[in-house]
Amino acid sequence: MENRLKDLRTARGWSQGELAYRLGVSRQTINAVETDKYDPSLPLALRMAKLFGVAVDTIFIDHWMPLTGEE
Repeated sequence: MENRLKDLRTARGWSQGELAYRLGVSRQTINAVETDKYDPSLPLALRMAKLFGVAVDTIFIDHWMPLTGEE
C-alpha cells in the first residue's frame, strides 16, 4: 500500500512532529507510516483523513485487485 501522507503534510508546512502532535501520536509513528514501515490503525487513518479534509483512500492507495475467478 502506498500513501500520500508526506505530500499532504509538507503541503501544509508541517513537520512530522507537528503532525504527530495534531494526531496524538509519536513522531516515530508518522515517520513509520510515511516510509511504509507501518500501516496505521483504522481509527488513526480516519483521524488523518479528517485532519486533512480528504477521504481515507486519498491518503492510502491500495493497489490490490480482487480475483474474479476467471484467471
